[in-house]
Amino acid sequence: MTLWHADELAQAVGSAAPGFAVTGVSIDTRSLQPGDLFIALQAERDGHDFIADAFAKGAAGVLVSRDVTGGPQLRVPDTLAALNSLGAAARVRCKAKLIAVTGSVGKTTTKEMLRRALAGFGPVHAAEASFNNHIGVPLTLARMPRDTAHAVLELGMNHPGEILPLAKLASPDTAIITSIERAHVGLMGSIEAIMLEKASVFQGLRGGGTAIISYESRFYEALSALVPSGMHQLRFGADPSADAHLISADSDAVSCHVIGSLAGKKLDFILAAPGAHMAMNAMAALAACHAIGLDVQKAAEYLEGFAPVSGRGLRRVIHVDGGKAYLLDESYNASGASIRAALAVLALQPGRHVAVLGDILELGDEAATEHLSLQHDLLQTADTIFTCGTMMGQLFQALPADRRGAHAPTAAALAPIVKSALRHNDAVLVKGSYGSRMRDVVSLLEGPY
Repeated sequence: MTLWHADELAQAVGSAAPGFAVTGVSIDTRSLQPGDLFIALQAERDGHDFIADAFAKGAAGVLVSRDVTGGPQLRVPDTLAALNSLGAAARVRCKAKLIAVTGSVGKTTTKEMLRRALAGFGPVHAAEASFNNHIGVPLTLARMPRDTAHAVLELGMNHPGEILPLAKLASPDTAIITSIERAHVGLMGSIEAIMLEKASVFQGLRGGGTAIISYESRFYEALSALVPSGMHQLRFGADPSADAHLISADSDAVSCHVIGSLAGKKLDFILAAPGAHMAMNAMAALAACHAIGLDVQKAAEYLEGFAPVSGRGLRRVIHVDGGKAYLLDESYNASGASIRAALAVLALQPGRHVAVLGDILELGDEAATEHLSLQHDLLQTADTIFTCGTMMGQLFQALPADRRGAHAPTAAALAPIVKSALRHNDAVLVKGSYGSRMRDVVSLLEGPY
């Protein structure tokens, strides 16, 4: 199916009609599909160096900022600006109700919950992976089919001023702030600055839009006051006065039975994702469904059975010496709050509890304090603790000797040590910031014993 006709492409990016239509949009030849428009962005690598590869893999044409050879091209002064223009044009032409999700933790899980719930109501379009920055957001919009009924975008940041332009580009009907935590505090300066940055998502709301805010947050009052006049607000939380009220969240090792109320309706469903934090994310997602006029009981039915994605809590069986163990893959990212939530899930698992933790990055002067503050939760939960990285090394030294597994400078160095230490029926949690590369540990554990 054609995604962009030639005249639409030309009008969107302000160039002459290219003479070709496209069925998709790509910025990476490794995942490019035949019929795609390849956009040659200039980042760490110059996309223009991959033009020949794009055409060899079947690109219908390329969007470039200098003349190239090999096939049809659309020439613009700045390819990133053109990508933004294409994303903006996609938002204008599509009548989808769009939900934007931001927050310190829980963004991607909430986005994936919304993807699942909304799919029952018609064609849904959501970001791949996180895709939440100045490239990922316009790219997700540019890929949005014109017949999309509902869309979900994730908006991320680690520096001041990043959320607002993304929010204005997305122009959401509803915006969720999942939580405000100390993630990126080293780059932002303070948690208050993080709160203000996240709240700027509300400035992008369409007229009459809805802001969805955690009633659990200590910043609730401040966030509520930052919602522009004329917009609606919904609160989610365990407090009975919350609009989306989480009544109970009963978890076992593999699931969470959620009971809640919203819009005068009782909600009763089971997630294939244990933990109170998962239940809270679900209530935020259902509040967004209600905000755009959907039946929340049906949305809860569609959400039934939701399971975490890889790197964000997915539980799987791995082979170890003498049998099998259970891996909780939380390797994609970490903050103090998300580590505590993951440890609570580890505590629900049978067998010996093994925690494998990498550094939490971008904490600045608060790094040592934040890492050491995890000691209490670890001692309440984990039988054996493995760590890697400079900051986790300090935490490791503070632990009692009988809880220490091993410490290594990097995830790659730690991985074989962890693998050799695991035994039958262990439950092992792997978590750390993206830059700590905890995926290296997961990859080795998932491989053959």
